[in-house]
Amino acid sequence: MNNKQIVKYLSCFFVFSLQIPLSLAQHHNMQSSLPDHSQHDMMMSMPNNEAPLLEKELMPKGQPLKPLPLLVNQSKQQGVFETYLMPMSTKVEIIPGKQTTFWLYNQKILPIIDVMAGTKVKVAIENHLPEGTTVHWHGLPVTPQVDGNPHDPVKVGQTRQVEFTLPAHFEGTYWFHPHPHETTAEQVYKGLAGGFIVRDPNDPLKAIPEQNLFFSDLKLNKEAQIADNSMLDWMNGREGQFQLINGQYQPVISLGGTQRWRIWNANSGRYLNLSFPSSEVEAYQVASDGGLLEQPVAITSLLLSPGERAEVVLTPKKQGEFTLTALAYERGKMGKVAKEKDLPIAQVKMQLKDKINLPKRLRDIPTAPVATAFHKIEYTEAANPKSLAGVDFLINGKTFDMNRIDYKVKAGTVQEWEIFNNSHMDHSFHIHGLQFQVKEYELAGKVTKPLFKELKDTINLKPYEKARIIFVDYDKGVRMYHCHILEHESLGMMGQVENE
Repeated sequence: MNNKQIVKYLSCFFVFSLQIPLSLAQHHNMQSSLPDHSQHDMMMSMPNNEAPLLEKELMPKGQPLKPLPLLVNQSKQQGVFETYLMPMSTKVEIIPGKQTTFWLYNQKILPIIDVMAGTKVKVAIENHLPEGTTVHWHGLPVTPQVDGNPHDPVKVGQTRQVEFTLPAHFEGTYWFHPHPHETTAEQVYKGLAGGFIVRDPNDPLKAIPEQNLFFSDLKLNKEAQIADNSMLDWMNGREGQFQLINGQYQPVISLGGTQRWRIWNANSGRYLNLSFPSSEVEAYQVASDGGLLEQPVAITSLLLSPGERAEVVLTPKKQGEFTLTALAYERGKMGKVAKEKDLPIAQVKMQLKDKINLPKRLRDIPTAPVATAFHKIEYTEAANPKSLAGVDFLINGKTFDMNRIDYKVKAGTVQEWEIFNNSHMDHSFHIHGLQFQVKEYELAGKVTKPLFKELKDTINLKPYEKARIIFVDYDKGVRMYHCHILEHESLGMMGQVENE
């Protein structure tokens, strides 16, 4: 949402009698005089003036999960992948008898790029939208100049050529989406996103059959058109009435023997606390944002904040089916919202076939070097009746300004950042073009180490939690860092670091 559209929302605002806490101390002072859970409702009340939404019963469900559409390599040169991305308005009959207008790449729902490590990637971005856009290569180690920062949008009717070469020893599950100034949230919830898989020829899991599960959120009004954000959407992050996988509502997933699932949380605001019941399946996490873990980790659930990815290997324990469920996760939403509850998102039909045993070791991840530069990032919130959310989302007390560089660092410096979520609700942290290791977390004075070593580009922080991360950036230019709840990013919870 751009600033010119704020006026039409002001009619639903009113003066706040209580302010959102800016600090931990203020939070405790207010909590002491309030009943349980009242910190959610005390923030504000607002009129329920949201347009009626489409009934869930009208959305088809129970269909077999479809594969994501692959983008074809147009290059005949070995080691080169060449394609185009054409964002444009596209009508899709997702509800029988009704045409819903999406914004899609190449008129495809969630297209995917699938390449080998070391590939040179060439993409022509042809903008057929009514506004400027960019393409951000989320998680990929590309230079700032081609990473879709908001400073240099592809204008209406313009074509932009983007090229980058992937490292030779690199793999993992990534994605791409728009990142224009102030309109990222809207362009993504209208449908603009896609997957990006990088394969290692020596992948120790390459013999295991794969499925892609790309989670995205859809909110439709009663005319089956994509609804605008409400004030609660801007405040908490958008959660539509339809949680989709590969563009489908509550599909049926076939799990025949051991499978490797690549999972993307591409929702704007919804967290996914996926359940893998031990009575039904044997489940191991084998990868996260930055590729394979050092060894498989047995799991029964997996929490992914918006923007995070993971890979899990599942083996059914019996014939039959179970409901893939996102377990209720309380992330401290503001305003008068419904209580969190378990969300069924798919049926999994299991067939017993030959089990594929996992190797004990997947790869070695070097220990992070010792940092020589240190920075502190602090998330806070403050009530503001002129904001679309009624709240300002701040980093170090400021909202995002494209003309302001928040930090300058010499390229190649080992950096340690402390990210402090000094607010009442969960916020995530994402930095462009890099992978980092989490050194430690701290909550209520207790310091804990990560359960296992992994490379990340997006992490979640609970209320009043700190995370200390270590990374090196060898590329010169400006990188963005922000909360990946897209509404919070669009409203200013973002900063810039320049490598010189």
